[in-house]
Amino acid sequence: MLTAYDYSMAKLLDQAGVDVILVGDSAANVMAGYPTTLPITLDQMIYHGVSVVRGVNRALVVVDMPFGSYQGDSLEALRSAVRIMKETGADAVKLEGGQEEADSIRNIISAGIPVMGHLGLTPQSINQFGTYAVRATTEMEAEKLLQDALLLEKLGCFSLVLEKIPAELAGEVSRVVSIPVIGIGAGNRVDGQVLVMHDMLGITQGFSPRFLRRYHDLGTEITKAVSHYVEDVKASCFPNENEQY
Repeated sequence: MLTAYDYSMAKLLDQAGVDVILVGDSAANVMAGYPTTLPITLDQMIYHGVSVVRGVNRALVVVDMPFGSYQGDSLEALRSAVRIMKETGADAVKLEGGQEEADSIRNIISAGIPVMGHLGLTPQSINQFGTYAVRATTEMEAEKLLQDALLLEKLGCFSLVLEKIPAELAGEVSRVVSIPVIGIGAGNRVDGQVLVMHDMLGITQGFSPRFLRRYHDLGTEITKAVSHYVEDVKASCFPNENEQY
């Protein structure tokens, strides 16, 4: 699983064989430049979702439900999820939280909308925890996460993302639940992996957590290409005789 936020990149990811494309609320960070995921709105997530769905022929498309669209109000959660599905044409939604969001998850699934869960580091709760450090490192927190994972499966979630938790705990969760478990910073004892596309392609600068493997350095390549273009235009080398009518 990788994230995408627009038609062109979604089309490339789909052609490359990615199984699941996540329209992540990380768009707030990598597309809009916000320091957290909190500011992005439901309307903005729907816009990104529509753009991605248009570029995909085979991958499963999952859209993140943004902060404020489901917390504490199960009816609002259902309305938000219905809007995402109707207006984007996506295949499923994803939301953060366990027991605290049980009513919202139950409501959404009862309407026939597939839900992907998300436990561990939950970026929408950053103001509550105050840090992006590894989660569930104590016995009490680990037990709660395990119970939340079992609850999400019982509620009907079709899969689960585990973010930034100890690899041993992630492996235990994957062992006790029957739904697919996708990790990010959760080790290799799970069923799949997800990364933010901008991070793994090297477009994001100054972000190098332990779990991130950069598969390319597009940031440097793009900068070089644009600099070359600027030089050519200023030197009147572009366009040449063969590039004009």
